Amino acid sequence: MTTPHGPRRGDLFSPECPTRHLLDRIGTKWTSMAVKVLAAAAEDEVRFAELRRRMPGISQKMLSVTLQSLVRDGLVARRVEPTVPPGVHYRLTELGRSLEVPLSALREWAEAHMAEITLNNRQAAGQDGEGGSGHQS
Repeated sequence: MTTPHGPRRGDLFSPECPTRHLLDRIGTKWTSMAVKVLAAAAEDEVRFAELRRRMPGISQKMLSVTLQSLVRDGLVARRVEPTVPPGVHYRLTELGRSLEVPLSALREWAEAHMAEITLNNRQAAGQDGEGGSGHQS
């Protein structure tokens, strides 16, 4: 529902919901990993290449896109060192550090429940293989 001041806060069913837009940006595995790596560095900066080493499986392009988004949102600060080649350093802002708490809670929940979710998926896949469509009405 839209109010005179814009979309109603917390209306996740509305495409204009600010919370929905934010979750689209911060709800990726790469964002969570980048925030975790930068949070572990505390106040220290981390160079681009070091971030990439600490985030197995991420491509250079995906890391660049993820960091650009985090910088644009004010969650990460970027500093370019005028050297050849330029050294690019990242650190969490105060706002970014505040994001580590809820992301950490989500990671803990996932670790506590992943085995159960994996089992459920295997059971559902077994049901699909028994001639059923796998969909419940």
